[in-house]
Amino acid sequence: MAIWGKVLGVIFGLMFLKIPGAILGLIVGHFFDKAYSQDFNSSGGFARFFSDPKSMKQQAIFFHSLFSALGHLAKSDGKVTPKEIQIATALMDDMQLTGDTRKEAQNAFREGKARDFPLVDTLNTFYQACHGRRDILQVFLEILIQTAFADGEVSQQEYRVLEKVAKPLGFRRKDVDYLIAMYEAEIRFRQRRGNGGSDQRRGQQGRASSGYSDQQSLSDAYQILGVSQNDDEKTIKRAYRKRMSEHHPDKLISKGLPQQAMEIAKKKAQDIQSAYELVKEKRGF
Repeated sequence: MAIWGKVLGVIFGLMFLKIPGAILGLIVGHFFDKAYSQDFNSSGGFARFFSDPKSMKQQAIFFHSLFSALGHLAKSDGKVTPKEIQIATALMDDMQLTGDTRKEAQNAFREGKARDFPLVDTLNTFYQACHGRRDILQVFLEILIQTAFADGEVSQQEYRVLEKVAKPLGFRRKDVDYLIAMYEAEIRFRQRRGNGGSDQRRGQQGRASSGYSDQQSLSDAYQILGVSQNDDEKTIKRAYRKRMSEHHPDKLISKGLPQQAMEIAKKKAQDIQSAYELVKEKRGF
């Protein structure tokens, strides 16, 4: 229950207008506390679906920011396509959002489609709620990049939205380009594993050639790890540990990533692990 507005209102009221000021300050403080509490619950209404009071506001903001940004991204080229709706729906499935939580996600998606949707303000709130934790913010951005690939490629309009999203989250254009290239490598690499058909990206594997060679697979493995084939064993192992740390489920949960979003991080971790195993096999270490 918020009370600081009333407390401060009474104190300042007494200082300037004695008893009448204290009464006035109490009334003003009451409305301030009421508005603050409503703002807490305004993040798409998601807050009521989490039982841990320490993390529920952060997680509610995560979901509202994510699905509203997805709606904004989908609308960026003027029309939300059935494929983009399918991808957003598949994401809700992956996160096991049902009932009221799913309705809240759908409402946030619709909010984001509005032309005057305050995207930057929403993302600034999200950044503050995450305390600038880059691994959480990166997972958020990676989910948006995956959605932008719904039709097989990122359009110019979608790329501009991704840049707009990245800036308040602390990412630069080169970071966006790096994550896009990494995701393209993951799409191809999953085809090699025969593992791509069950997740939200089904259909995107058409971008990869049916003649995907072992050399191309190895090249993509290096890309997923964020290294080059000229790097030494020590550098590759260090990059692998860093990438796994960025997507380790237990670590992300401890930093505030909602359990419902963990499936995305798990799939990323699987890609990183498989890429590292292939590089180890080819390099013999």
